[in-house]
Amino acid sequence: MEEIKKLTDTIVKGIQEKKGSRIIVADLTGLDGAICKYFVICQGNSPTQVEAITESVEEFARLNTGEKPIKVVGLENAQWVAMDYVDVMVHVFLPDVREYYNLETLWQDAKQTEIPDEY
Repeated sequence: MEEIKKLTDTIVKGIQEKKGSRIIVADLTGLDGAICKYFVICQGNSPTQVEAITESVEEFARLNTGEKPIKVVGLENAQWVAMDYVDVMVHVFLPDVREYYNLETLWQDAKQTEIPDEY
């Protein structure tokens, strides 16, 4: 479990490196039927920033934990990129797409931690 927490913290740092905002970490460990242990949700202001955040997360995770995502989808249009690290799912959205899908409420039973924007 400690490795999963380290991966989650590293992913958050990768997001912050590229000024991703409104970061939420949802702890799904106590929920029946959850597809992973943690969701990390954030947003970028443009498709270019969404792509940069995705690349930063991949680099930070690989360098600091040795982890690589088993799948990354959504880079074609970079409005919503999902990164699957098995125990941690990362979602990088454009603001309007994030608002539309509203994943935070989908897992509202999970303990959610808001990470303050750093800039």
